[in-house]
Amino acid sequence: MNFDLTQEQALIKKTIREFSDEEVAPGALERDRTKEFPLEIFNQLADLGIMGLPFPEEYGGAGGDTVSFAIVVEELSRACGSTGITYSAHISLGGSPINMFGTKEQKEKYLTPICTGESFGAFGLTEPNAGSDAGGTQTTAIEAGDEYVINGNKCFITNASYAKHLALTAITGRNGAEKEISAIIVPTNAPGFHVIDNYEKMGLNSSNTTELVLEDVKVPKENLLGKRGEGFKQFLITLDGGRIGIGAMAVGIAQAAFERALAYSKERKQFGRSISSFQVNQFKLADMAMKLELARNMVYKAAWLKDQGRPYSKEASMCKLYASEICMEIADQAVQLHGGYGYMKDYHVERYMRDGKLLEIGEGTSEVQRMVIARQLGC
Repeated sequence: MNFDLTQEQALIKKTIREFSDEEVAPGALERDRTKEFPLEIFNQLADLGIMGLPFPEEYGGAGGDTVSFAIVVEELSRACGSTGITYSAHISLGGSPINMFGTKEQKEKYLTPICTGESFGAFGLTEPNAGSDAGGTQTTAIEAGDEYVINGNKCFITNASYAKHLALTAITGRNGAEKEISAIIVPTNAPGFHVIDNYEKMGLNSSNTTELVLEDVKVPKENLLGKRGEGFKQFLITLDGGRIGIGAMAVGIAQAAFERALAYSKERKQFGRSISSFQVNQFKLADMAMKLELARNMVYKAAWLKDQGRPYSKEASMCKLYASEICMEIADQAVQLHGGYGYMKDYHVERYMRDGKLLEIGEGTSEVQRMVIARQLGC
């Protein structure tokens, strides 16, 4: 068992940490206030060759591994949660399904611009009446000659305003009460495709979260992603990888909260000494450090299993569940250690709490993760 990063992984970590500290972190607070999407940051990441990190070089990617992807998500999220989730969704939800299930022609046409940063990656799954029950999909894709005609709504979709195309799930047939759900690649500029960006969110304010409305959107049948009727199975596989990204994001935000809390507790003096010298606060900081390390190890283990081609569904759910819950716990304790200042935006820690909450909800709630884990245990 070797916990050392490879030379390549260590270089990526060093590069992205420096980039995050110098380019991402300085504007995070202002972007949270203004809700400005960090487009220039992603243009720079594209120049660094990071936007297609885990995808094959023949499509403009860097041929990296999942551990490297987790490292990048963690470091970006440590600086800015909105940047972290934008990147994580771009790779794991936008690019991965096309890479895993697309034909060579589809990859050349749709994966390449994702890898080069010409388009952001996005994935249309969640609907107003199909959240945790993703099988409750109501969007339809009806055959009409050589085309599918798509009608429906998607909600809470990350990056769609900046995506030139995305894969989405739709009902392509029925067998009695049973739905045949397929995945279809749809250009976002197709007539009848509307992207609505007007959500007022609790956190992750500079990330792009949208509603999609599809009214008689026509796409050629060749845009079917993978086999017809296997869309449900495909998005379950996609979400397994996405949960590693959410786990890494949680670790990054938790790391940022811990670092702020530790630094502040050493500087802040009460009753004639720094508050870090009080045992009650030392125990808090020790617990935060311990849980942070455990969460990171779980994320890296799930990523490593995926890279080895071994089953990782249970571990992906475990890392996502544990990391997201300790992220909220650490952010809460960071606010507490700051006292009244923790409630103020200028001290950042309240932002970590707001940003971190989404991680207990997105890509499968904590309750759904427990269901997935229990199922893997044979319960």
